[in-house]
Amino acid sequence: MNKILVTGAAGQLGTELTQKLCEIHGPEAVIASDINQNSSEKFSFCQFMMLDVLDKDSLRKVIANENISQVYHLAAILSATAEQKPLLAWKLNIDSLLILLELAKELKLEKVFWPSSIAVFGKESPKENTPQDAVQTAGTVYGISKMAGERWCEYYYSHHKVDVRSLRFPGLIGYKARPGGGTTDYAVDIFHKALTGQVFRSYLEKDTRLPMMYMPDAIKATLDLMQAPKENITVRSSYNLTAMSFTPEEIFLELKKHFPDFKIDYTPDYRQEIASNWPKSIDDQQARNDWNWHQEYDLHTMTTDIIKNLPSWIDKI
Repeated sequence: MNKILVTGAAGQLGTELTQKLCEIHGPEAVIASDINQNSSEKFSFCQFMMLDVLDKDSLRKVIANENISQVYHLAAILSATAEQKPLLAWKLNIDSLLILLELAKELKLEKVFWPSSIAVFGKESPKENTPQDAVQTAGTVYGISKMAGERWCEYYYSHHKVDVRSLRFPGLIGYKARPGGGTTDYAVDIFHKALTGQVFRSYLEKDTRLPMMYMPDAIKATLDLMQAPKENITVRSSYNLTAMSFTPEEIFLELKKHFPDFKIDYTPDYRQEIASNWPKSIDDQQARNDWNWHQEYDLHTMTTDIIKNLPSWIDKI
């Protein structure tokens, strides 16, 4: 049978996406992979492989031997961590994508998913309702790698007909995995602090507005895109995507409705400069037109759902 491979599966997006893929296709049709062998404990529900995505021969063997037809390539170093390890971030984020695109061409993979980010936009990009084709002037290693990756995806589709599909994710918020080193991860950590009665120290200023998305919507968007007919996909770089925009103060005030004694301190660090160059809101009309994208969660409904579900997950993560 044809199978699906998820690389970087132990990350925040990969953990939940792998679960959903198993629900849809059956656990026997999904292989989770990560470079960290200890991640295997997260995937008792499906096959797990330790895999280095920079090892082309190993990746080729897995794709060929396991009859892989689709790859969700999530292995990456995220924005805040990438600024601390720029050369490693560039190597992992770009070299692994090129290895996979070459293998997709060689082994005739059916589809490839690769996530981009709002980090492709920078100081010169419009901050409000940033359009699909806005100028990209990324000022971070992560953003630069995503800019380059988008061009490579477009190139492999136009020159080799590799069916690679991509989304420019905003900040992703989930409760089934710990934050993974992204600039928007404060919006994940703040829930943990509220639930455990700790003061939350925000590394962003109170009025820093950024596009965000609850993980169920991110999973939905990914699957909607991958299931869309090929002829509907008009963007072969990466689609703009969003669900809501809010500030640290706004999510704090939403949480105070549930935890009246919750407190916050604002101590901005180097991540503030990263966030200041990103959009405040995103225009994702192209995704809505091409494959009928629509979100299901806003700040209020997301907050309510996380508070309901997170307590049973804290010990697991």
